[in-house]
Amino acid sequence: MSKIGWTDIQFKRLKELGADPQTSTLFDTSQERNRSYQILEKRLVKREKARLDEFLTTQLQTKLHKLECRLTDVLNQQGFARVTTPTIISKAQLAKMSIDEQHPLFNQVFWISAKQCLRPMLAPNLYRVMYELARLGRRPIRFFEIGPCFRKESDSAQHNNEFTMLNLVEMGLPQDNRHERLVELGQLIADAADLKEYGFEKESSVVYGDTIDIVCGDNKLEIASGAMGPHPLDSAWRITDTWVGLGFGLERMVMMTEGSDSIGKWGKSLAYLDGIRLNF
Repeated sequence: MSKIGWTDIQFKRLKELGADPQTSTLFDTSQERNRSYQILEKRLVKREKARLDEFLTTQLQTKLHKLECRLTDVLNQQGFARVTTPTIISKAQLAKMSIDEQHPLFNQVFWISAKQCLRPMLAPNLYRVMYELARLGRRPIRFFEIGPCFRKESDSAQHNNEFTMLNLVEMGLPQDNRHERLVELGQLIADAADLKEYGFEKESSVVYGDTIDIVCGDNKLEIASGAMGPHPLDSAWRITDTWVGLGFGLERMVMMTEGSDSIGKWGKSLAYLDGIRLNF
């Protein structure tokens, strides 16, 4: 007689409650399975209630917020100033990033009017900041932003429609030092986030062309992408300096450090609070 496993509903519920994804249990009968499910669900609910109580009384801040604060402190110590730019950007700004109606990213944009959208990335605003600061003449220029971005992503455990990006920029470097500085900054952030087993890979991006990405874990999940200027996009923004830039996905970093397989638990949510399922 063949063994049976969890039903789809049971499996989904256990996963929501944080059951070990490596656990694969088989049973002889549905009665045995259902009894085991009730015992396991009760234990997991008790654990989640305890985690929630600890969060509300002791922890008090989400891991995402703690990471944001830690990265801010680390970058401030390295002389990077934090900037804050608008969440709503114009269609013209996207066009300067080469994102027009024919671009693959165009259909992922949340449009709020014919000429305005929620930013799918931080780069358009940061290019403008680069231009304004470059006019002051001081070098090097170091700044960063941490803020929300929005894309109509596919239903995936590795994507959210709203996610948090850290983008940092350093301008005015010697051209022959750019690659080493990009790797140095990538290591700085990855180590501050307590990422393990990460590495650097060369990739090609539909917006930024050739990039240097940081990948993490056995499945080599991309958690950051870096680019260098002079770059083909620079002329549209009147940028003439050499520069390096890195963009990190904060929810992905939390997901990796927590050993989780679902990004939705760690971002902005009404179903989860800091990875804790609220629907007991």
